[in-house]
Amino acid sequence: MSHEVETMAYAGELPWHGLGVEVHNDLTPQQMMQKAGVDWKVHEVESFVEFNGEKLPTGQKSLIRESDNKILTNVGENWHPCQNETAFEFFQEYVAAGDMEMHTAGSLKGGQYVWALAKIKESFDLFGGDQVDSYMLFSNPHVYGKSIDVRFTPIRVVCNNTLTFALNGESNRAVKINHKSEFNTDMVKDQLGIASEKFTKYKEMAQFLGSKPFSVENMLHYYNEVFPLTSGSNKDEVVYETLSGQAKNCVDNLETQPGANFAEGSWWQVFNAATYVTDHIQGRNADNRLHSQWYGQNQLRKIKAAEKAVEYANAS
Repeated sequence: MSHEVETMAYAGELPWHGLGVEVHNDLTPQQMMQKAGVDWKVHEVESFVEFNGEKLPTGQKSLIRESDNKILTNVGENWHPCQNETAFEFFQEYVAAGDMEMHTAGSLKGGQYVWALAKIKESFDLFGGDQVDSYMLFSNPHVYGKSIDVRFTPIRVVCNNTLTFALNGESNRAVKINHKSEFNTDMVKDQLGIASEKFTKYKEMAQFLGSKPFSVENMLHYYNEVFPLTSGSNKDEVVYETLSGQAKNCVDNLETQPGANFAEGSWWQVFNAATYVTDHIQGRNADNRLHSQWYGQNQLRKIKAAEKAVEYANAS
């Protein structure tokens, strides 16, 4: 494994990021947790500093991984850890009913970030063969200041792009729970709602983007907004030569990205070039992109890409 990924397992087809050890695709959530190497617990201990030969309490606690006593983070008094077992048990009802199957799981950054991804047994087809599969992601960070994140994640099969759609606000994309209260499984499931309803909205959004043609001028402005230069970007006069490197990658891959022939000439094509660059080109390596996609800037970038695509499509 590379430096970002500590342990990881996947079932079925190789994931979009190309990482992990293959396991059987009929595992229970608990079995997937074990195969992924995240069947460990965390607990809190008082944090001290030494002063004049004495140990003085800092008013904080350290979150310790029990398997090797590694300190994962320092937390405050009101921190409530979510055990990995709780994260995987979240999928038990869905897997037992045959509605989902475990797909990938693992840990990043030395155990600070643990996730489980389950494939929902429904998909939709767009534009005569552009298949989008449905997944549910449970991110369980053992890091102070990071929230538990449970979300639906569509993945475009032809290019393994993870998609984010603009669905009128963050509440429609994910349920985030901070560590100031105990994790409540029933509450999260209620907030997530029915998966089929979410993906019906995703499909409608994709069909809308696929029905709206783009102009070269607006396409350049779009990529300039999604991947701006750090400084000196002129929004009024945008040409290829003035774009950032990542924006140029989008233009360069617009017609060569996998699935470029689906809804060709539409904002669906433009949007997917942005997701393709984010998932497969941007970043130092695959595991760095994986971490950024679920916990960092790439996640925010895709939200912006979706929102801007809808904005430009509405104006076209």
